[in-house]
Amino acid sequence: MRVKADQDTHTVHAGTDDRHRGNPGEESTFVTATAGRSYRALFSAPGAAAFCIAGFVARLPIAMVGIGIVTMFSQLRGDYGLGGALSAVFALAYAALTPLVSRAVDRHGQYRVLPAAAAISAAATVAMLAAVRLGAPTALLFLCAIPAGLMPTIGAMVRARWTELYRGTDRLRTAFALEAVIDEMCFIVGPVLSVGLSVALFPEAGPLLGAVLLLVGTVALAVQRRTEPPVQAVASGRRDAASDRPRRGTLLSPVLIALTAVMVAMGTIFGVIDVVGVAFTADRDAPGAATFVLALFATGSAVSGLVFGARHVAAPLTRQLLVATAAVAVLLWPLLLAGTVPALAALYLLAGITISPTMIVTMSLVERVVPAERLTEGITWTVTGLGVGVAAGSALVGQVIDRSGTSAGIGVALAAGLIGCALAAGIRIRTRLT
Repeated sequence: MRVKADQDTHTVHAGTDDRHRGNPGEESTFVTATAGRSYRALFSAPGAAAFCIAGFVARLPIAMVGIGIVTMFSQLRGDYGLGGALSAVFALAYAALTPLVSRAVDRHGQYRVLPAAAAISAAATVAMLAAVRLGAPTALLFLCAIPAGLMPTIGAMVRARWTELYRGTDRLRTAFALEAVIDEMCFIVGPVLSVGLSVALFPEAGPLLGAVLLLVGTVALAVQRRTEPPVQAVASGRRDAASDRPRRGTLLSPVLIALTAVMVAMGTIFGVIDVVGVAFTADRDAPGAATFVLALFATGSAVSGLVFGARHVAAPLTRQLLVATAAVAVLLWPLLLAGTVPALAALYLLAGITISPTMIVTMSLVERVVPAERLTEGITWTVTGLGVGVAAGSALVGQVIDRSGTSAGIGVALAAGLIGCALAAGIRIRTRLT
């Protein structure tokens, strides 16, 4: 199913500067109204709201299970080490297995693959929780954590549906912006919900709810056949030199590899931001402020994503990515100047505004460079890269802070930002995608 581009939206974008130049107040109001119309227009397609809601429910567990495992062990045994190790195995299994799920989806369809994958993941999670409660051997817990990682990458599944609806139109960019904001919401709401339930009800409550939401949300998404992307036959032929799009059903594209690496760098920044926020506030005897500080970073990212996604930008996507990653690298440097918690909070808000635009452009480029019949898998690789970066960044910066302090920890984020910018420059040089 495909929806035509909204010509009125294009006209509004084109005429914004001429009609409102010189009156900032009116221009701000007009842009806000236009953005609102852009996002409302997304849901004019039948079924769009339904798959978006189901996707949000099914996406929450990825932010709930890992932290829920750690919280469960802290509540039951006062042990963070084993919980952290299990959580790490779950994250690694997810990174290894979820691309296989997405490849199967591209070959057989969401309806046939997603419920089975979600059922296996949920059953393995529940089995692990039961094994913990019954005092089973530690080896069994790790064996359960591996199939629990078969959790589908729901963000990729939803983005594939948006792509099928709006491929080739400005609305696809707006849809990717919305998805970036929903990702932010999941990683804010999910951990709070998981930890809160495990503390308030019983230790297994958080990851248990995650397993339930995964199964319910995934099934609710999969049964929506009307908006399910059709399974496409693998095309034959050689690589299209003009677009660097592989015509065979392969993902061996240098551009996709570089985009995944960009997302690893972005994930590393996320991991550093989280740990530095906690360590910085604790050092200044204000540990309770960490949640507020991190929420400001996410808020900056979400707001900028909504605004950016509603705007029509004529520049080539590769140039947009280079500018966005350069902005990420530049706006991380002021964090070194933060001396107080309020200063860090303000600088986190500033740094956050560069995040969602980078993710939006990256996803738009993925849609351009991968074969249509492998789109879900291509998006999954970049999303998985983000998760790998978060895990690596958190682990690395913890060691750096223990040895050299928070300023050195921020240096890890700076290095990741520069690497991401260098990768974007390489992508820009290699291809002139628009």
